Amino acid sequence: MNYLPPEKFLIIGLGNPGYLYKRTRHNLGFMILDQISKKYRFSFSKEKLGFISEFNYNDKLLFFLKPSTYMNRSGESVKYWMIKEKIILKNILIISDDVYLNFGRFRLKEKGGSGGHNGLKNIEIKMGTTHYARLRFGIKKNYFDQKIDSYVLENWKNEEIDDLFSKLDIGIKIIFSFVTNGVKKTMNQFN
Repeated sequence: MNYLPPEKFLIIGLGNPGYLYKRTRHNLGFMILDQISKKYRFSFSKEKLGFISEFNYNDKLLFFLKPSTYMNRSGESVKYWMIKEKIILKNILIISDDVYLNFGRFRLKEKGGSGGHNGLKNIEIKMGTTHYARLRFGIKKNYFDQKIDSYVLENWKNEEIDDLFSKLDIGIKIIFSFVTNGVKKTMNQFN
C-alpha cells in the first residue's frame, strides 16, 4: 500500500517583528495568524527567517509563517520556506494589509501587482513572479490626515479593536476555504 504524504501549504502573514509593531495596522498579517493560533491552540517557534508553525488540517499540512525579516524583506523568508518545505506556488497564500481597500473588506486574488505594498514588492522580486495568491485586508479610512507610511505604522485605536477582531474571523474562514477549495472557488464565495 502506497502512502501519500499530505499536500503542503504555506500561509504567510506579513508584518514586522517585535513589540513596537505588534498592534500596528501594517501587522495585519501577523494578527490574523495569531488569531488562528489562538483558535486552534498552536504556537509559533522562532526558526530561520521567521516564526513558523505546522498544523494538520483535513489531511493537509499547513505551514503558518510570520517573517522575521521585517516587511521590506519579506520575500527572503517566503522564498526560503517555500524551497525548504518544497511547497508549490499554487499552495502559497500571502496575507497583507491594504491601505486602498475600505476597512474590514477582504480581497483575494490569485495574482497581481503589489499595489505599492513594500512586502508584496519584495516577494515579487525574490520569487520572480506575481503569480501567487494574496489576501488583502482593507485598513483604509475615509480620509488621511497624515502620510500613508505613518498611518500604517500607527497602532489600532481602541474603538477599532472589537470591529477588527470580528473581521479577522472572516479572514480565517477565507484562509481555510483557500486550503480546502482552492483560490477560484474561494474568490467566488468571498470577494
